[in-house]
Amino acid sequence: MSRIGKLPIIIPAGVKVAISGQTISVEGSKGKLSKTFASAVALKNENNVVTVTPVEETRFANAMHGTARAIIKNMVVGVTQGYSKKLEIEGVGFKATLKGDTLDLALGYSHPILYKLPAGIKVDITEGTKLEISGADKETVGKVAAEVKAYYPVEPYKGKGVRLAGQFVRRKAGKKTS
Repeated sequence: MSRIGKLPIIIPAGVKVAISGQTISVEGSKGKLSKTFASAVALKNENNVVTVTPVEETRFANAMHGTARAIIKNMVVGVTQGYSKKLEIEGVGFKATLKGDTLDLALGYSHPILYKLPAGIKVDITEGTKLEISGADKETVGKVAAEVKAYYPVEPYKGKGVRLAGQFVRRKAGKKTS
């Protein structure tokens, strides 16, 4: 049995949790999230405490036990505090602008990169090169940050590209002439 899965999830004040079958909906000040889980786990909400139990003793049920509990805990934290990732763009002429719900990235290519933001995701841009991606869903925030970063990963020679804030990039020596 999962050590993480055994722990109960205490629902804070101001958060509503609704369970119908294998679907759980969590609503709070930062938004509303919903997720459907496999039938290998049973969800129960009693006295503002959500518990997850495996239905049977199979390898899949035991794996889903801790996973489902962690996802529900992340949903509760997301609708109360939210999640955010910070990105930095480094390079001459590299910048980002926000046009409605589309992120316009100038990353040294011959064309601008237009990235349509998913629902529930907000991007704050400061100095044109620092982005803060925030939202209630941890998975979506991480996915958006990874996709933006993948447009121009940091290269090791000049250090140009999109990186997570504070990410260390090992630099390589350039070509040496003798």
